[in-house]
Amino acid sequence: MTRKHAIVEAAPSLIVSHGADFFGEDRHPLAAVRALGPYAQNSVPWDDRPTIAPLVQLLEDLADRAARTFPPADAAQLSEQLLVIARNRRIKAAVATLARALADAAARAAADGEPWTWSVET
Repeated sequence: MTRKHAIVEAAPSLIVSHGADFFGEDRHPLAAVRALGPYAQNSVPWDDRPTIAPLVQLLEDLADRAARTFPPADAAQLSEQLLVIARNRRIKAAVATLARALADAAARAAADGEPWTWSVET
């Protein structure tokens, strides 16, 4: 009988500042955040896609840069766009939860007037 190993290699993850944990960070699987891009595109009407295009591009290019910093004004805009995704009734629950967690972190950063940072950890 073969057994499945209990210890597996850690998957790359995205660490977001202003999160909900004790340390003020959130950790999300990188694959799940990348998969959020097509949901973002399909959650808005065709005419509004140019407004959400920067968010889609940002989600698709996560592996290109190890860390990103957004000023408070950009964090507020990203928060609004992520909330649109999270509130769409046709989005799966897990994807909506991820979008909501990112939106909440961005809103906290914007409300505090601090930059919102993303870093990729492998």
